[in-house]
Amino acid sequence: MIKGMGIDVISIPRIEQFMEKFGDKALKRFLSPEEIALVKSPKTAAGFWAVKEAVSKALGCGIGKELSFFDMKIYKTPKGAPKVELLEKSKKLHNVENVEISITHDRDLAIGVALAQ
Repeated sequence: MIKGMGIDVISIPRIEQFMEKFGDKALKRFLSPEEIALVKSPKTAAGFWAVKEAVSKALGCGIGKELSFFDMKIYKTPKGAPKVELLEKSKKLHNVENVEISITHDRDLAIGVALAQ
């Protein structure tokens, strides 16, 4: 059963400027060390930002008190497809079992889509 859907778009140059201004601290504001290890470029970081925002919208709460950037973890399958896992407390709070995601890039944009089940 579908609980909610979310989508987010972000400018890749915006994330690139954020990374240039704050260095390593930039990524640490929204990614775990394991996620940071997956980031190969500002394009990847922008996609991760967008999909985490999309997940929060799919859950109907946004990033904030009920869900932080660190209540979800992005990882990749052996074939390189992005996946997300919610912390158990977030699954219970939002009454979801699974969230499917997709990330795409076009020119200067990164887009994240999430479907909560």
